[in-house]
Amino acid sequence: MTMSEKSSSKRRMAGSYFMSLMSITLVLFLLGVFALLMMHARSLSYHIKENIGFEIVMNSNVKEANILKLQEELDAMPAVKSTEYITKDEAIRRLSDDLGEDFLQWLGNEENPLLPSIDVRFNADYTHPDSLKVIEQQLLKNKDIKEIYYQKSLVDLINQNVNRIGLVLMGVSLILLIIAITLIRNTIRLSIYSKRFLVRSMQLVGATPAFIRRPFIKSGIAQGFFGALLADLFLALLLYGLTKRIPELSFVQDYKIVISIFVGIVVLGVLLGGLSTRIALRKYLRADVDQLYA
Repeated sequence: MTMSEKSSSKRRMAGSYFMSLMSITLVLFLLGVFALLMMHARSLSYHIKENIGFEIVMNSNVKEANILKLQEELDAMPAVKSTEYITKDEAIRRLSDDLGEDFLQWLGNEENPLLPSIDVRFNADYTHPDSLKVIEQQLLKNKDIKEIYYQKSLVDLINQNVNRIGLVLMGVSLILLIIAITLIRNTIRLSIYSKRFLVRSMQLVGATPAFIRRPFIKSGIAQGFFGALLADLFLALLLYGLTKRIPELSFVQDYKIVISIFVGIVVLGVLLGGLSTRIALRKYLRADVDQLYA
């Protein structure tokens, strides 16, 4: 083989390796984008659910000490994320702010009719209608509580929509994962196809299947690893750009999940690179001469 032929062969192999690497990067990047979309959807649903809560309205003659004791009991409950005690004075101030004028002016010498209350916010896992109903029934046994107010229809609607969206995202993620695996396998298969005669040459000089597989699998793992690193880099740039343009995204981001997504992409890239290479090689290790030209 002349120098020009060797140089041409090296360029073709480098071009094949680069195209394979870019294909793996693109597939893993798209998979990562969808994983980030699922993370933000999950975080947003948790954020919405954790804004669901009770307004516990107390009786007018309840002592403040009893209200504070109830608040402490609520804070100790695993279902409760936060509580806020709203005094009668605070309630009248908020109402005046909402109306844009002093509400007490309309009452004259009448006593403040508003009642003290406790606003309760729940952890997302406890915002199912059945759980809220049980908590409501338990609290209403307290004689100091006049009533508990929350929008039952809104709770039902939020839970139904979150469940539907979750099922759709799980279905799409499964389909996308299958597509990603198939595309990466086909990309590596094409890369191995261009080297099928090299595999045959190694067999002719007596190389064992394990010896032949080793450099190819290492190359496949390297492609998957570097493709995943590039995908993570593009994802990080995308996430950074979106956060700069939409600062509100930072409120629903869980950086532990983001890091786990980045690590998962690397692991997936390495596994798919190595396994796909091994599967693709099996065909040419068992092929006869006629099949090499097929």
